[in-house]
Amino acid sequence: MDRKIRVLVAKPGLDGHDRGAKVVARALRDAGFEVIYTGIRQTPDMIAEAALQEDVDVVGLSILSGAHMALLPKVKEALDRAGMGDVILLLGGIIPDEDLPALHAMGVKGVFGPGTPTQQIVNFIQSELAQPA
Repeated sequence: MDRKIRVLVAKPGLDGHDRGAKVVARALRDAGFEVIYTGIRQTPDMIAEAALQEDVDVVGLSILSGAHMALLPKVKEALDRAGMGDVILLLGGIIPDEDLPALHAMGVKGVFGPGTPTQQIVNFIQSELAQPA
């Protein structure tokens, strides 16, 4: 890529626990990515609008509330409406293994649970963006 990888990190819904999202955002920044952190309590439309305005390559959602199966489809729909349906969509948080097939079917490229080494997330993003579209 000719420019830095741009990543939006967002906390949809009412989940106020953002320490993990901030750790990941900092690690991505330290890896040379441009990171936009939207803060907590973002709506799907707010996330999609920020993704569009910031022209991001990746949207990373952090959901610890267990509402990922309700929130993820709404965020994906908002991204699609905003013309951002081609961004790499990542999910972090407490995600049961049985939800993974449905999440991948909805367009989530990667799911990262608590304790995932941040370098693994960096490598995943770099690998995804290196693949031909």
